[in-house]
Amino acid sequence: MIELALRRHPATPAAAVRAVRVRLESPADGELELTYEVDAAQASVLLPPPAAAQRRDELWRHTCFEMFVAGEGDAYREFNFSPSGCWAIYDFAAYRAGMDIVNTGTPPAIQRGAAGVSFTVNLDASLLRAARSGPAALALTAVIEDADAQLSYWALRHPPGRPDFHHRDGFAIGWPLASGSKENPW
Repeated sequence: MIELALRRHPATPAAAVRAVRVRLESPADGELELTYEVDAAQASVLLPPPAAAQRRDELWRHTCFEMFVAGEGDAYREFNFSPSGCWAIYDFAAYRAGMDIVNTGTPPAIQRGAAGVSFTVNLDASLLRAARSGPAALALTAVIEDADAQLSYWALRHPPGRPDFHHRDGFAIGWPLASGSKENPW
């Protein structure tokens, strides 16, 4: 298990949010569990209402948790997880170019925490391996919508300039395992 703190982009205020953390675990072979926790009064964060778990675009327009996975070369995969239970996965051939929708037989399982603002996502690790060749780099991010409908952007590392989760400077965690490895990567 590893726990990491996300940082707010300095250009996006978030008076109600004190911190955003992500915990990564590999509880079973072939699975990755991410738990996103927002340290804020629950009423100060706007959450999408629960919905049927399905693929949906533009989840990042509201409170949404994300992960990006890149290998060698320019290609990378983007994962969007909404507290509603909806999700989206996209493959990009290069920086913000050549986007393809990834349809998966095993969608992410997204569960809201019982108290506070926390969400757990369970992913089949094959979705991570399919996104890359060679060593991987991960970016963990969040978009938090507050009660005033203002968005703040959180990441392990922000590149210079405006918030940009697709920029390779934000891919801050290495995942050095070879494709198909059964070892715990965390």
